[in-house]
Amino acid sequence: MIIRHWQESDRPFLRTLFLQARRACWTWLDGSEWQLEDFDAVTLDEVIWVAEEEGHRLGFASVYENDNFLHNLFVDPAFQGKGVGSALLKHVQTTFTGTGALKCLLQNKAALAFYERHGWHAEAQGTSPEGDYVLMHYVKQ
Repeated sequence: MIIRHWQESDRPFLRTLFLQARRACWTWLDGSEWQLEDFDAVTLDEVIWVAEEEGHRLGFASVYENDNFLHNLFVDPAFQGKGVGSALLKHVQTTFTGTGALKCLLQNKAALAFYERHGWHAEAQGTSPEGDYVLMHYVKQ
């Protein structure tokens, strides 16, 4: 598996992955208004990394680089649990210039456990339109 910078030719696939992964994983939310173009809005001005194996795109992560803020990490539901998310996260963590941050929805128990297994720690809680979240930090070694 390789982790590479995204290319414009990735956009159609990443739009679809973003939509499908949210529908599969965020089952407590009403996704009836979600659209393919949501990907464009939520990744604007972010650095995007793509996980790829044998020409197949498996997932992506997007980061506000100046803030060391991991904004999105999504894996194709068919490839979850196969190390794709871990590979993306480890790569993103190597790009941090200081303490990394992310927000994870409290109801997303699997994601919370995933980040904790990778050394992220809860720092605070807040509320967003999608629900309550935990602000997590990762201290770069």
